Amino acid sequence: MHVLSMSILLAWSTTSFAELVVNNNPASSRVSGSASMNWSATDASQLMEDDEPLEIGPQGSTSVTTTLRNGGSATITSSSTPQQSGQIRDTFGYSSQPSVNARAALVMDAQTGEVLYSKNSNMSVPIASITKLMTAVVTADARLNMSEEITLESIDFAGAGGKNSSSTLRAGDTMNRAEALLFALMKSENPAAAALARTYPGGRSAFIAAMNAKARQLGMTSTRYAESTGLDPHNVSSARDLGILVSTASQYGLIRQFSTTPTYDFNLGYRVLKSNNTNALVRNGGWNINLSKTGYINEAGRCVVMHTTVNSRPAVVVLLGAPSSQARNSDATNLLSWLSTLPKRV
Repeated sequence: MHVLSMSILLAWSTTSFAELVVNNNPASSRVSGSASMNWSATDASQLMEDDEPLEIGPQGSTSVTTTLRNGGSATITSSSTPQQSGQIRDTFGYSSQPSVNARAALVMDAQTGEVLYSKNSNMSVPIASITKLMTAVVTADARLNMSEEITLESIDFAGAGGKNSSSTLRAGDTMNRAEALLFALMKSENPAAAALARTYPGGRSAFIAAMNAKARQLGMTSTRYAESTGLDPHNVSSARDLGILVSTASQYGLIRQFSTTPTYDFNLGYRVLKSNNTNALVRNGGWNINLSKTGYINEAGRCVVMHTTVNSRPAVVVLLGAPSSQARNSDATNLLSWLSTLPKRV
């Protein structure tokens, strides 16, 4: 069995990376519409090894061509992550800045670190399922066997403070690590994120320690993680810190592809879960969104983070504490539309 490189995977227009990873696993017979070939642990390890930060191009930029939801393609460009050391330049000075309903917001040029729009961006607040973006980064950094089977346990549904953990998954459901990560990112399934932490080397406590260590390494000074799902309101961050995290997470092809898969049918053997991305802007496909994660608990309100490319400008959008899903989507659309009016990056 040959190993496909990440560049080849991203270039395929007929099959997304999520479909390749989920379909080409040892239990392929239970995946709806799955390919007949099996996916070995060696293949999985190679895919993770290929999932390194993108190659640095001219003038410190990086780029990769990826398939858009409308069937076209675009070049995703980002910097060599100056934000990883917390270097966000608060130099926004554009006129006619939009107003947003969200409690806190940030729009940042992902290549230069320049802040284009800011509202309460240094305020530390609960972040709900935006937490799962760090869960994905820690999982990817660990280079674990993505074909390893994981069976959900009752502890994965415990949640925090009695919050509902899942409306579709059940204890006893079995999936591989790649499927758990896809569930966590595109559908924001809490038991999947909890299981990723539980099955991490050293268990849940080691996973949470790794989340906080990564935050410190990236210069996310207003961020603290208490668990891996986001149900606990003690998971807090600021829009500024999440700008750093989104810029970093966008360097992982695995996270980009999984978080922007618009729909997927998970066949667990005895039932099929027809799943949609939690971000309506991803499902609708009107914008070039390279990475996405939504979140909601009462304490956090409606939240969303995105890495997008508008007018050849790679940008990070963070919205925290919107009063409703409609307000969150309206804020996001307004900010993206405003970004499209800024001078085109060349």
